[in-house]
Amino acid sequence: MRVLSRRLKGNSGEITLLPENLDDLWHLKYIIEKGDLVFALTKRTLEEASDKIRPDKAEKKPVRLGVRVEKVEYHRYANRLRIHGIIEHGTGQGNYHTLNIDTGKDLSIIKEEWKREQLTRIEDAVKASTQPKIIIVTIEEGEASIGILRQFGVEQYSTITMSYGKREGNYREEFFGEVLSQMKNLPFEFAIVAGPGFTKEDFFRFLKDRDAEMASKVIIEDSSSIGTSGFLEVLKRGAVERLAKDVRIANEARYVDKLMEEIGKEGKAVYGIDAVKRAHTYGAIETLLVVDEYLRKERETWDIDAMLFEVERASGRVVIMSGEFEPGKRVMALGGIAAILRFRI
Repeated sequence: MRVLSRRLKGNSGEITLLPENLDDLWHLKYIIEKGDLVFALTKRTLEEASDKIRPDKAEKKPVRLGVRVEKVEYHRYANRLRIHGIIEHGTGQGNYHTLNIDTGKDLSIIKEEWKREQLTRIEDAVKASTQPKIIIVTIEEGEASIGILRQFGVEQYSTITMSYGKREGNYREEFFGEVLSQMKNLPFEFAIVAGPGFTKEDFFRFLKDRDAEMASKVIIEDSSSIGTSGFLEVLKRGAVERLAKDVRIANEARYVDKLMEEIGKEGKAVYGIDAVKRAHTYGAIETLLVVDEYLRKERETWDIDAMLFEVERASGRVVIMSGEFEPGKRVMALGGIAAILRFRI
């Protein structure tokens, strides 16, 4: 996500964003809410005066409209965000219109009140576009390429080549050592090592011997080539999506496992909004778990964000969980909100 402009006065005002990938569109679903005013470029039929009895087929032309939001839908398989509402600015005022937001299409969001969690979502999406967290290493005998996964694709970081020839010495180990050295220059959480043949498995065994901690961050994938084409092949195989999903699920699952453990022994945990509110009044919340869809619905009836802010201000942790994954579904079955406590109440 890129922030193109930010014009806020207090907690109200306008932020212009450029979504760069599907994750950004998913974030926007929970940033944009009913009552917001959203401006974006769209196509609409413009009415023109004509003296023809049967006018030609109307042509849709690009216009920039401001729509007062009534509903937001994220179509995961269509790869777009749909924003439904009434036109307040631009041609066709008073009529309903749907803004279709794709990656690479900027939009401006105007809110009476930007909530803390919404601003945090934007910050997280922006950070994800600049900080390398996942790297891809494609490797075969004597040649390797290292790429940094960005939101816009894979940025080539380095290429290592070494001809073994008939030279004496363990040049294969030297080659592996140089690849390891290059990897150590990059801060990353996970690495995908891919390539044809068995070199990738041999390199992984080398990693386990030389740097077990780094090896624990590595997953192995097949690819028929290395370099840029190898990077693209890894992406097409869905390895990155599986890894990112697994990382998020793993983090959320740890919280839910702790929650269920405490619930099972009637210990330091509560669930359901009434019990959570009661725990909050005692200042007992250590980790607050809230499902994103539940949070969206609750905002329509009361100021739940004030409670989230107060929990964080009291040094508690707030975890907004995805209702699409199993840990979030388990919390949704408990009412959509739960808390791990500092002490029993």
